[in-house]
Amino acid sequence: MQPFASLNASKANFDDIYLQDDPRGYFSVLGALDYIIPDVAAPIIRQILAARKCRYDTAATVLDIGCSYGINAAVLRYPLSFRRLRRRYANADMAALSADDLARLDRHYYAGWPETGIARFIGLDVSAPAVRYAVSVGLLEAGIVANLESCAPAPRDIERIRRADLILSTGCVGYVTERTFRAVLGAMDRAPWVVSFVLRMFPYDAIAEECAKHGLVTERLAGATFVQRRFRDIEEFTRCLGTLEKLGIETAGLESEGRFQAELFVSRPLEDVQAAPLGQIVKVVSGRNRTVGTRYVRVGRGERTQVLRAPS
Repeated sequence: MQPFASLNASKANFDDIYLQDDPRGYFSVLGALDYIIPDVAAPIIRQILAARKCRYDTAATVLDIGCSYGINAAVLRYPLSFRRLRRRYANADMAALSADDLARLDRHYYAGWPETGIARFIGLDVSAPAVRYAVSVGLLEAGIVANLESCAPAPRDIERIRRADLILSTGCVGYVTERTFRAVLGAMDRAPWVVSFVLRMFPYDAIAEECAKHGLVTERLAGATFVQRRFRDIEEFTRCLGTLEKLGIETAGLESEGRFQAELFVSRPLEDVQAAPLGQIVKVVSGRNRTVGTRYVRVGRGERTQVLRAPS
């Protein structure tokens, strides 16, 4: 199995956007690339959360691994979307605010929306500024700043992890591995549901095996992929397609159309899977045609292959 670090070398690096005190840089950079996985994933996650509530008769507490600035919490707790939030933070008046003034304004902004009541959220991320922001504006009930790839969770963090009923990741697999899931699952005293949207270049086998050690059965949603974003430039496009092809993954009609594609994996206790298989509780909206900027596409095969710019 190819190490995640070498697979990540194919992708553009956006580490800087997570080091800022507020999410304006995050929305500016990723929004410009039609980053839509929060919006594409949201209706799927709502269906899964509704199925869990039906099964257990209570709203779930979600541990969002790689929570960044609390975006999943925002689009799931309120009638909001990533696109709507991007427009908000791109406003010239917002750009002129200090980080403290923006946080104060955001607290009122989120509090002014009706809650869906679908879930409560705890966040886990290596970025202290991002977690601090998400907690300060009320998107997260609690935040954990830790790198569980290299260290065990602190006692206080274990108590927070134990509150979770569902573990969510919408793009962090590849940056985190089975080590993070091992640490999280090992800290829990009951079997959670685990919901992961994973770029196709990253194998999920080791994480599924870790889930199995904790009594969870992993299902992959067949016949569907979920758009994450456009490729940043032609270099990222060609590197990623090359990586996928070396892994034996067919890209025609998917990544070759200029967009990262993710798959959905859900791990649950066997009795929950038997009661309602994944295909029965999820109806899919892929978002395949929802990006609007310039894409890079590959046409032809062999010596006649060309990479072209294709405005959507």
